[in-house]
Amino acid sequence: MEIAPGVRVPEAALRFSFAAASGPGGQNVNKRATKAILRLALSDIPVSERVRTRIRRLGRGWLTGEDGELLIMADEHRSQRRNKDACLERLRELLIRALVPPKPRIATRPGRGAIERRLRESRERSQRKNRRREDLDEN
Repeated sequence: MEIAPGVRVPEAALRFSFAAASGPGGQNVNKRATKAILRLALSDIPVSERVRTRIRRLGRGWLTGEDGELLIMADEHRSQRRNKDACLERLRELLIRALVPPKPRIATRPGRGAIERRLRESRERSQRKNRRREDLDEN
C-alpha cells in the first residue's frame, strides 16, 4: 500500500484495531466500536535512517516507548471506515513532512546599518532615562 509518494508499506504491517469512541453520539457511540487505532512499527517503513529520525522527532506524540511503534488514533467520525481513513491520512501527512529534508540555516551577521541603529537607539534610551533621573533630583 502506498502511504506517501514513493513509500510503500505492506498492508500486513498496518495493524488496525477498533474501540468504543468517547464523547457525544448517543446510541451510536454506545453500540458501535468506531474509534480506529493504527499501529505501525517504524522498522516496517522503508525509508532511510535520516527520514526515520525525522519521523521520530515529528511524531513523538504518537510513538510508544523505545520499540519505536507509531500509535495513531481517530474517533472524530461516526463510522469505522472514515476513522480508519483519518488514521491513514495522519500517517501520510507525517511521512510527507518527514521526507522533506530541513533547509539548512545559513549563519548571517547584522549589517553595519543595523548595528549603528541599535547603538543609536541604546544611546537615546540611556539619555531619556538620565533626563528622568535629573527631573526627579530637582524635585
